[in-house]
Amino acid sequence: MSVLAGNPHACVVWWRELERWINPNKVLRFDRVPPGWTIGRVGEVVRPIAERVKVNPQDEYRMIGVKWYGQGTFHRETVNSNTTSASHLYRVVAGALIYNRLFAWKVSFAVVPQEHNGFFVSGEFPQFQVEASRLLPEYLYLFCITDRFIQAVNAASIGSAAVSRNRFKEEEFLGFPIALPPLPVQRAIVRRWREAQAAIAQAKARADALEAAIGREILKRLGIQAAEADMLPKVFAVYWKDLERWSVDYLRRDLASGRQLAQVKYPLVALGDIAKVSYGLQKCPGNRPGAHARPYLAVANVQAGRLDLDKIKYIEVPDSEMEAFRLKAGDLLVCEGNSADLVGRPAIWNDEIPDCVHQNHILKVRMIGDAALPHYVLEYMHTSPARNYFRSRAKQTTNLASLNSNDLRGLPLPLPPLNVQRGIVEMVAQKRAEVARERQAAAKLSAEVVKEVEEMILGTRPVKGAIA
Repeated sequence: MSVLAGNPHACVVWWRELERWINPNKVLRFDRVPPGWTIGRVGEVVRPIAERVKVNPQDEYRMIGVKWYGQGTFHRETVNSNTTSASHLYRVVAGALIYNRLFAWKVSFAVVPQEHNGFFVSGEFPQFQVEASRLLPEYLYLFCITDRFIQAVNAASIGSAAVSRNRFKEEEFLGFPIALPPLPVQRAIVRRWREAQAAIAQAKARADALEAAIGREILKRLGIQAAEADMLPKVFAVYWKDLERWSVDYLRRDLASGRQLAQVKYPLVALGDIAKVSYGLQKCPGNRPGAHARPYLAVANVQAGRLDLDKIKYIEVPDSEMEAFRLKAGDLLVCEGNSADLVGRPAIWNDEIPDCVHQNHILKVRMIGDAALPHYVLEYMHTSPARNYFRSRAKQTTNLASLNSNDLRGLPLPLPPLNVQRGIVEMVAQKRAEVARERQAAAKLSAEVVKEVEEMILGTRPVKGAIA
């Protein structure tokens, strides 16, 4: 697009010359900054790093990636000339700012930590070394994860939706304006960020500890020693006649689950003895939504211990078939397939949506009689004996583990009196409320510090604790 002199309030441009709708420099602008600060371009205080290395057939290369939402770098894989199509790779430098061109719009920025020094990336991960006398790498990172910066990234990025919604080129990055406070002010901003992150991590750790304690308390009330709840045997022996599968992981988990359940002080029953287990509806062209469209639950709607009902799809179910498939309050919903860790993840239905059904990859568990409370069974399914059972019975493919209805019916379930079941359900509710408070506190602090740091970087909030 031709460059227009000055900054006209109105202009005419050919459609074919229109590169983008928004000028990123108008999104990321600094009209006023505190005394002592300067405004420059990113390219004035950083230099690109591009140490290109030719791939040697005899060598292996540890590759890193950059996580989304400013969550740092990670060791992605180790490759050699047979497992990579690249002829050249780029060496990573500790302390450099790095980002993913394809996912900059998802806040894929990080400072390379020391443990990833000397690793490698493809050419889609530009790196930059800062001018130490004017800029801290951590301050530049915080600048790059602000909402204002990411808005400018979206305005400046190009690309097709088929490949990537945005590709953020380094020349655009180097041309962005940046507010540069004195180094002591930058250090104070970074210090405030680190202190807040430590507090957030502590709140999350407390929530995780409370969450883990729930399962141990359930097992304790059932007579299982909490100290052994999650231990898997490293050495074991089984009779050949008892060998159901060759899988070592299956045997370890089966033995661990059996060892735990041997301690239970209440009768053990199979889930199928006290509940009916059934599949849902299979999607096909014949049941596309029509005159009898019904809301239905897909696997994505059933999370571990909760339902995600933000997006509900519809399926055709005639009135004559609704009684067989309609969900009722108290039904347990168990995912047939998932990753090995999440296979058999359960949730409970509380009549959130009228006349709702479920698809065939979700198993419905409906209690028969009143021997067991649905919420008690739900909570037991989260404990280590149940999780070990599900994982040991799951059929594993390349990326998916699956659990069939017979395996679910065979789940060994301790069956205490109803008053004990109610006590467990009430205890869990109280503990989960504590967990929720800790997680809410962490989320609130995280939102507050993001806003606070962004305002400090933009120069609209005073920076406290700057020491020369």
